[in-house]
Amino acid sequence: MTQRVFGFLLIAILPTLVACTRPAVTGFSEPAAGATVERLFVATQRTPGQLGQIFGERRSFEMNFATVEISIPPGHEPGKIERTSGIADAQKFFAPLGIDMFPGIRDFVTALRRNRAGDGGVLLYVHGYNNTVEDAAYRLAQIKHDFGIEEPAVLFSWPSAGDPRGYVYDRDSVLFARDGFEELLRELRGRGQGRILILAHSMGGYLTMETLRQIALKGDRQVLDSIEGVVLMSPDIDPDVFRRQAAVIGRLPQPFVLLTSQKDRVLSVAEFLTGRKERLGRIENAEDLQGLGVTVVDFTEFEDGATGGHNVAVTSAKAIRVFRGLESQIRTGRGDLRDFVLLGRDRRTDAPLVLQ
Repeated sequence: MTQRVFGFLLIAILPTLVACTRPAVTGFSEPAAGATVERLFVATQRTPGQLGQIFGERRSFEMNFATVEISIPPGHEPGKIERTSGIADAQKFFAPLGIDMFPGIRDFVTALRRNRAGDGGVLLYVHGYNNTVEDAAYRLAQIKHDFGIEEPAVLFSWPSAGDPRGYVYDRDSVLFARDGFEELLRELRGRGQGRILILAHSMGGYLTMETLRQIALKGDRQVLDSIEGVVLMSPDIDPDVFRRQAAVIGRLPQPFVLLTSQKDRVLSVAEFLTGRKERLGRIENAEDLQGLGVTVVDFTEFEDGATGGHNVAVTSAKAIRVFRGLESQIRTGRGDLRDFVLLGRDRRTDAPLVLQ
């Protein structure tokens, strides 16, 4: 490839990569009247406190554990993350209010159990490529708030570079983080946390599958059986690799759901970076996954252009209404999910349609 052609391709994908950047947080904010505060549990293999961040991007061989309080402004719109740089005004923007560290994983899980509500379930969120802890914490707080989730929410934050140029570094970091994620799942299972719903976004889906595969290779079905469901949102995984991972895992946790969009521009960049190989989050033929116990839900028609299609299930207000029903069905185990669901909209009423 000549330098001219390579430069042209970089220019072509640069707008999508730039859209993945974010305002920088420089410190904690004061609480604001009328704001909602979401308390998140954070487990990470990042080192703490770099350049005013909650955690930095550097890899840590030791797991770190904390709770973080994220304030959501009174005028918050569903699906949005109202954000600014510096120390945020919590009256107008998402803002971190403070952090409390735990000395180790046992204290972390004990505190998590004390915060259990209802049926004792927990939402475990694994972020994707090009995420800082702030990015992932804001997204999880937004999901918890907009979906009305009462169960404790845990963020597993692997050491992404938080830089759109760090795609290869992030894929290496996924492999680096497998043991830490396995340790967290084992500790949750060992201390009586038997209802874990995993929501993994983008490259976090790759980490989730690699970790489940690693556990399966050790023959530990008890840990796998403690997972009540898995949702991979816009998974950045080669479909062939996914099928091999699923074959090793064997019986996948049920239900097992893939949220896809044909308009996912971030995954189209990933396809370029990986040799133009289709990514699982943009899969066109769900028949290739038949027999794996996987439900594919296509959110293409709900893409509004706001986030490049990469978060549409949790950023589009209309998609959120549909996904909330799906999440409730996963939680309660009501009914069987079909192998493939294509979501559309009634052009007269703009109401959601479910098509086969």
